[in-house]
Amino acid sequence: MNDFKTGASQERSLRHSSLRPLRAQVQAVAAILLLQVNLAFAVEPPSTTPSVPAQQSAAPAQPLPAVASQLPFNEMMRHSRNPFDAYRGISVPPPSLANSPRLNSVVRDGKIYLSLRDAIDLALEDNLDMVIARYNLPIAQTDILRTSAGGFFRGVNTGVVSGTPGGNAGGGGGGTGAGGTSTGAGGAGAGASGIVSNTLGTGSAVSVYDPQISAQIFDDHSAQQLQNFQQEGVPIYKQNSEQASVTYAQAFPTGSSLQVDFSDFRGTSNGIYDYFSPQYFAKVRVIAQQQILAGFGLSTNLRYLRIAKTNQHITDVAFKAQVIATVTQVCDIYWDLVNAYEDEQVNERSVAFATDTLDKSRKQFQLQAIPEMDVLKAEGDLATRQQDLTVARTNLELQELYMKNAVTRSLDDPILEEMPVVPTDRIGTQIQSTSEPVQDLISSALKSRTELQIQTLGLENSELSRKTARNALLPQLSLYGLYIGTGLAGQLNSAYYNKSIPTTLSNSPGGALASAFNASAPEYQVGLQLSIPVRNRIAKADQYRAELEYRQTQVGLEEAKKRILIEVRNASYALEQGASRVAAARHARDLSQKTLDIMQKEQKLGAGSNQQTLSAEHDLAVAESALVAAETAYEKARIELRRATGTILENYGISITEAKSGVVVEASHQ
Repeated sequence: MNDFKTGASQERSLRHSSLRPLRAQVQAVAAILLLQVNLAFAVEPPSTTPSVPAQQSAAPAQPLPAVASQLPFNEMMRHSRNPFDAYRGISVPPPSLANSPRLNSVVRDGKIYLSLRDAIDLALEDNLDMVIARYNLPIAQTDILRTSAGGFFRGVNTGVVSGTPGGNAGGGGGGTGAGGTSTGAGGAGAGASGIVSNTLGTGSAVSVYDPQISAQIFDDHSAQQLQNFQQEGVPIYKQNSEQASVTYAQAFPTGSSLQVDFSDFRGTSNGIYDYFSPQYFAKVRVIAQQQILAGFGLSTNLRYLRIAKTNQHITDVAFKAQVIATVTQVCDIYWDLVNAYEDEQVNERSVAFATDTLDKSRKQFQLQAIPEMDVLKAEGDLATRQQDLTVARTNLELQELYMKNAVTRSLDDPILEEMPVVPTDRIGTQIQSTSEPVQDLISSALKSRTELQIQTLGLENSELSRKTARNALLPQLSLYGLYIGTGLAGQLNSAYYNKSIPTTLSNSPGGALASAFNASAPEYQVGLQLSIPVRNRIAKADQYRAELEYRQTQVGLEEAKKRILIEVRNASYALEQGASRVAAARHARDLSQKTLDIMQKEQKLGAGSNQQTLSAEHDLAVAESALVAAETAYEKARIELRRATGTILENYGISITEAKSGVVVEASHQ
């Protein structure tokens, strides 16, 4: 009995002493895991508010966080050498609603003096449509990062943001997000212009290329009451088990995959029939697999990444389309403002002339030189012209509001909201139709129009999906290889009933590990695995649908070319007609001016009346307003021709790089 107690005491002492190193390892691993969790969910330091420049005092400034872990929203996530950064989120700073310092440079004497160039530059920096469109650039970059790891692309936006009222942004872009013509991530409907792109990216399944490490470690104790004492030689069978296992898995773009499993086990018991206590067992398993038919090759497994890169090019072109649309709209708003400004001046002169005529009529009536009816007519005419002036002033205020809205981020400042806008540019005196042949204009449009570039890139995505859909028709055949290595070791159980049985196994944990890795007890397996879908109707339908969508996209591209051809011709015709209208309006204005001059001379000689002169002046005012409207229509027709031919950015010397950054440099103007 004493010998049994002594043996049990020795066993407990041996068990506890052997557990110490493993428990120390468990504690070390647990400490590392807790540190990683704390870093992953660490609270970011509070943001600090930078000082606002004095130039921005005219507009309400929004504070921008200056946190070290934050990146500018338009900058791609930078690679970090810190492995824990892969598990921490990146904050995007809130958008700044402070107006550009450039706005203060055009404010003088409580008024905003704007040239067309100033309006364009301010719009490129502060127009909210542009601010919204800039976010699409890093959004497209996130798809590059996602698909590099085998993830499915989420799609990008190819549409033009048109939240700014006033003017005309011209032709629009392509689809508007996932499920669009060529850049979406599938969907359940038609894209832009009826083009369907539901099979974009179709094909065999793509694995995740980021390595995956899984680990488990545990310490288990169990005690079991036995009905038969002879089963283990003890009434209560006790076991202590410690195990650590690690799995490493990774897939590759060639269609291959690798998985490595390793496990290390240590167990002790008080049973007299267990030969080893403690017992050590180690196992390593390596599985390599290569797809041979469906899912084989880089073109199939990297299709998401290739589509995402094409989508990034599409996003760049779509941003250019946004710049074109914004510049076109701002130019239209500017000339509408010029129209309203000059029309208001015409009506002011008309009211002043009518007021002067009424004063003269009243004096002549007092001298009984004219009847009272002429005075009443002069009063009625003045009232009508005052009404026209009120309409012209309110229209001018509306156009000023449109312009301020187009060139600012915020109108919350009441001083800015009430500040009048004075256009400093006037319509040029050289009014003429375009001298460039229409065919040359059409050729330029077919090279420069962003819609065609977007649809051409989208066609490349459709063609790639068409090829990968054919690969998905093939059966799944994979070649695989398997290697398993095992190792067993342990110390002789002090309570074992028959100690005379010899063993050649090692008695240390290292012996089990060495046996697992030196192929002392290996298992090899090489084989083929085949999976054949009977009838294969789903893949067949997707493949045929991808073919149809590809052909439909080709037709859509040709339709877009025809539409652009018509737009260029219409813009050319409109410019020619606009030049003719301006010439006619100028001639009519000149005739009205001569008529007024004659009437004023006759009145001075006593041959004319106030009413005749007033009527002639009214005709002149109408002619001047018609001329302003004709000149405005001509300028807008010229802008439309530049937009239709895709040359508007070159005409104004606009840099896409500056538009992306939101900062326009004066020296870059052409």
